[in-house]
Amino acid sequence: MKILVVGGTGMIGGHAALYLASHGHDVTVSGRNAPQDSTPLARLPFLPGDYIAGSFKAEDLAGFDAIVFAAGNDIRHVPKGADYDAHVLRSNGEAVPQFAALAKQAGVRHFIHVGSFYPHIAPELMEKNVYIRSRKLATDGITALADDSFHVVSLDAPFVVGTVPGMNLPMFEAYTRYAEGKLGIPPYGPAGGTNFISTQSLSEAIQAALERGENGKAYLVGDENLSFADYFKLFFRAAGNQVDVPSLDQEHPMLPDAAIFTGRGNMVSYEPDAKTMADLGYRRNDIARAVTEVVAQFRSAQ
Repeated sequence: MKILVVGGTGMIGGHAALYLASHGHDVTVSGRNAPQDSTPLARLPFLPGDYIAGSFKAEDLAGFDAIVFAAGNDIRHVPKGADYDAHVLRSNGEAVPQFAALAKQAGVRHFIHVGSFYPHIAPELMEKNVYIRSRKLATDGITALADDSFHVVSLDAPFVVGTVPGMNLPMFEAYTRYAEGKLGIPPYGPAGGTNFISTQSLSEAIQAALERGENGKAYLVGDENLSFADYFKLFFRAAGNQVDVPSLDQEHPMLPDAAIFTGRGNMVSYEPDAKTMADLGYRRNDIARAVTEVVAQFRSAQ
């Protein structure tokens, strides 16, 4: 297939783009800025565009068989001085379905959306949490477009861990420094935990969704349920640091309470259902491997 990956310059979309290209697809990446030169993504065709600003035209999309959309917005993407609530409602809740409608109008046959697990696992938060509501609006707006001419699947993912070779990822670089004991922060995880999935598993799910995902379905994907302490412990162990990593009921500077929408002290735990695994068939129990890969990339020179 000829595939456009929107958000293909970031970690999730970039990994998916390289994975799909490695399986023989003709992949173009798209984003506001070109891929980092240090990554293999720089060797793929690049289509500049900003779906929030409406810069894409139907003719830009008409040559593609499929679009993978991995460019949802969160607090990291809010322009300086902009209202957070208004930004996420506009970017996710309005602009994403509008972009999918443009793709449909352009004759694109497949649209795979990487969404969020929060509307599935904490629907009670949608009323007060605008970000979660915006991601639900995006998924619902896209899947409503599904018909015989437009195959739409949303893969609603939990916390994602992984990397792209050569990509600058400040969060995972900081986690690696933390695990090396170089940040002066005591080793611990905030109380509670959640589900995690690797970029590898998610890329496999994306390819499977293109090939055989149920049209119009929003799948809750995920892999391993881990406490935040056990998650951080994987980084410490991958860095060769055998220190104890306890779970403490206190805010963590590297995983602040504002980033834990379900609340510190709560454990989010679920298994993908049988249909999800039958349809998508991605690898499981992949988090330790993914963390090892991250730490290997960002380790300090010894």
